Amino acid sequence: MASRATRLNATPRATSGSRAMRRLRRAGRVPGVLYGGAGEAVAFDVDARELRHALHAAGAVLEVALDGETTPAVLKDTQRHPVRGETMHVDLLRVRLDEAIQAPVVLDLVGVEEAPGVVEGGILEQVVRELTVEALPTDIPETITFDASGLEAGATVTLAEVTAPPKVKLLDDPETVVATIVAPRVEEEPEEEIEIETELVGEGEEAPEGEGEGAPADEAAESAAAESDTTSEQ
Repeated sequence: MASRATRLNATPRATSGSRAMRRLRRAGRVPGVLYGGAGEAVAFDVDARELRHALHAAGAVLEVALDGETTPAVLKDTQRHPVRGETMHVDLLRVRLDEAIQAPVVLDLVGVEEAPGVVEGGILEQVVRELTVEALPTDIPETITFDASGLEAGATVTLAEVTAPPKVKLLDDPETVVATIVAPRVEEEPEEEIEIETELVGEGEEAPEGEGEGAPADEAAESAAAESDTTSEQ
């Protein structure tokens, strides 16, 4: 699916400094900078809710309406609050719609639950979650999908097996492993328990031997006692 441009209304920002930035954020605005291309860097601020919706919309290109002009741009960097996760600052890069750019795209694995290796108890491990692509700004997809429904236990998927959409070029190493299915473990009875059971059986078999050894000793003692009684009578 190719990108669709999303409009973002921005306001030029003349103030700077941490105190001014805090005031903007308290007012529900997010500061940012638009740079690159033939123009100079321009500081701006934008409504936090509108920015959130624009960044979640399908497509990599933003139509930034700023100072009476509309400029195509892509998100270059985002700073977020370490605890709340809110967007604190954005960097936007001007682009030309007729020139290819490089951008990260999410790799989405579909059909995982139907994969034979997973049905048999294996676990799918996705090693790579983003792919670097090159394409015209309007051709950059929101995601790239891979059908994992046929993967067997122990399978390994490399980037060479992932198909990019038309007009999109994958830039990462084709031999890069993007996902694997780890085979399920086969549990065996611990050897220690087997040894303990063997010892217990051996101990149970020694008891009759002990009883047999005690019998002759008792008979000798009774015979000696009988001889002593006979001598005393004489």
